[in-house]
Amino acid sequence: MATLNNRETAFLNLMEVHKGIIHKISKMYMDTPEDQQDLFQEIIYQLWRSYDSFNSQSKFSTWMYRVALNTAVVFFRKENKKISSVPELPEHMAVEENPSVLKELQLAHFYKAVQKLDNIEKALIFYHLENYSHKEIAANLGISEGNTRVKLNRAKTKLKALIKQQGYEF
Repeated sequence: MATLNNRETAFLNLMEVHKGIIHKISKMYMDTPEDQQDLFQEIIYQLWRSYDSFNSQSKFSTWMYRVALNTAVVFFRKENKKISSVPELPEHMAVEENPSVLKELQLAHFYKAVQKLDNIEKALIFYHLENYSHKEIAANLGISEGNTRVKLNRAKTKLKALIKQQGYEF
């Protein structure tokens, strides 16, 4: 069995620390678990392919976001999949009595709505959920800070409307 070199070990360690980022992006862009897994693997592959281009001038997570989001956009366009509906819970299941079921249902509605946003709106929502400042979001997306604020507010409003259209009330 071959041993890992320092570069591979460093990459694997970074992937372990930051794999939550990839899971979130996969869920935002793909609706089925199979498609999410395919995108997850494609992002890992693209990160590994471009790992030599990471120059430590920015945080690894910032570089990773950019590669992951770009990969997701290309993958989404290539797949051009239709969004499926959120699976309905059996009527006899009492959601109010089971907080974990309620949380899963809320997340399912959220991700289904996010998938209907355009690519910039998805990226804005993602960065917002990751607690990036308006200034950081603007720098990462190459738009002005003022434009970031406006676009983010519009994306949040659109997201709320999409969730409400699904029949889910806040």
